[in-house]
Amino acid sequence: MKFFVDSANLEVIKNALELGLADGVTTNPTLIAKEGKDFKKIINDICKIVDGPVNVEVLSMDFEGIIKESRELVKWGSNIVIKIPMTRNGLRAVKKLNELKIKTNVTLIFNASQALLAARAGATYVCPFVGRLDDISHNGMDVIHDILHIFSNYDFECEVIAASIRNPLHVLEAARIGADIVTVPSNVIEQMILHPLTDIGIKKFNEDWKKVQNEK
Repeated sequence: MKFFVDSANLEVIKNALELGLADGVTTNPTLIAKEGKDFKKIINDICKIVDGPVNVEVLSMDFEGIIKESRELVKWGSNIVIKIPMTRNGLRAVKKLNELKIKTNVTLIFNASQALLAARAGATYVCPFVGRLDDISHNGMDVIHDILHIFSNYDFECEVIAASIRNPLHVLEAARIGADIVTVPSNVIEQMILHPLTDIGIKKFNEDWKKVQNEK
């Protein structure tokens, strides 16, 4: 399973790269706004350090606007992937961009039907939002499972990105059911690294080693 970093913060992305956990990056308007910097500069800086896909979301909702934005965004880096919300115009744009050999990620997906339509339109990736489904008492991972099952039936090349990840259990479950990619915020990566028994073990080893040194 590949790890994408769900952030537009350069330091966060660099830290993930050091851990080998930045196969790509996902951004969205909210993450870009948090940085308080020029949009193009943020994306250019990310593309300089990340070899994998850098997902950048369009703001236009009309077909012509999406195509125009996408054509401009892909000029910012050879690894740019266009994120497009799941709408009728979005699907039309995905089909057109696929014909133009521009990679796309259909985002804000909440059921397998939407993912199926996106894959049929030619999307490179689909982004089901696990955490937001859990927030309204739906099991987000069930949607991931259904999408993977449907895609395997028809050998779709479209990859499934488990998104809106809230905790390490989301990552583990995504791995168990075979999600192609999980896009993870930095706090979840840190949570996955840490365990109290690891800390206790390190403390015990250090204490025992000090005893050995004092006996010399």
